[in-house]
Amino acid sequence: MVVGTPSPEATPAQTQQPKKIPWGGLLVLAAAGFTAVTTELLPSGLLPQISRDLGVEESAVGSLTAVYAAIIVFTALPLSRFLAGRVPRKTLLIATVLAFALSNVLLALSPTLGWAIGARLLGGIAHGMLWSSMAPYVAHIVPAHSVGKAMAVVFSGNSIALAVGAPIGTLMGSLMTWRASFLVLAGVGALLAVLAFWLLPGAHDHASQKTPSLRAAMKLPGVIAVAIAWPLLLLLAHFTLFTYVAPFLLASGLPESATSISLSVVGIASLVGIWIAGMTADSRPRASVIAAVVLLTLAFALLPALGGTWVGAFALMTLWGIAFGAVGIYNQAAILRAGGEHKDAANGLTVVTIQLGIAVGAVYGAFALTTVGAQLVPLAAAIPTAIALVIIIASRRGGYPAGPREKRR
Repeated sequence: MVVGTPSPEATPAQTQQPKKIPWGGLLVLAAAGFTAVTTELLPSGLLPQISRDLGVEESAVGSLTAVYAAIIVFTALPLSRFLAGRVPRKTLLIATVLAFALSNVLLALSPTLGWAIGARLLGGIAHGMLWSSMAPYVAHIVPAHSVGKAMAVVFSGNSIALAVGAPIGTLMGSLMTWRASFLVLAGVGALLAVLAFWLLPGAHDHASQKTPSLRAAMKLPGVIAVAIAWPLLLLLAHFTLFTYVAPFLLASGLPESATSISLSVVGIASLVGIWIAGMTADSRPRASVIAAVVLLTLAFALLPALGGTWVGAFALMTLWGIAFGAVGIYNQAAILRAGGEHKDAANGLTVVTIQLGIAVGAVYGAFALTTVGAQLVPLAAAIPTAIALVIIIASRRGGYPAGPREKRR
């Protein structure tokens, strides 16, 4: 595995691999990921409350989500390049968690929409830095043969947030106020920063503490393959349907209540996919990612025909969640392998393209909704997953090589 490979100039002391997995630190990072995704999604669930309290239209409150994503696109790569080598990885992670906490405090105290947008800009910057630095940091604090398993633990926070984080925050907002929901998130962030200080180990990567080279990373054929197949196609496909799952279910004849249930099904099922990926990402990465993308394509392609019943819809959505949860882990490990000594820059590239994939997915889904109708939106989502599958199969030697338990040809 290329992940964690030292530079030729490194000394033996600098290249020594960690001997065991710091489980406590990984759980703290998973909780940080949970907090970040919940922070990103929460305004959508509390939109009516925020609108009434700040005295603005609901459409204007939607800007709290839009500016959050936009600032990630414009700041993730420049900041990761500037801070690499200047700030220790552990210190940077703790600072980003504290920035999340401060952002949520400022949002909870915002008297106007303008102040709220400013608070969200800070949160978006922290979000981009968290995901730019988290995966490379994990690759440095665990043994090279356990990177996939460690990624599965850390990125489980994403799926848990999708399944229960935003709904719990929304419920808190209905029981208390929207401001109280964000203050609670801020308190969680402050607690995680303290735990991170005690539980996160230092990253053993002194020799590689130099400015990440995006140009050098993009010259690696594997990086381009993963950066296109994962964020710009698979995430695009996921959010094509995820964004418009409600009109699809209604057009299929299911009641409105099926929407919230289906989103929880996808989120919970993705935890199963993450667990499977944790067991296979290090030993059989190529066969596993191909199988997951095939299942994802089939789930999307079959939903228009079989999604008109509770059994058919939720069986395929379970398959969707499992496949998508696994795909994220396989591709996160793949970008770190493909990036080699430039893995920080390669990972930063995917942080940006993930946001682009989400945004384009929503636009593409809207186009499909208006042109072919709600019931065929899943079929539209199957097209980019099929293209991603072709790229993955073709990138045998670059982005998606065989693992130690797979036959190499």
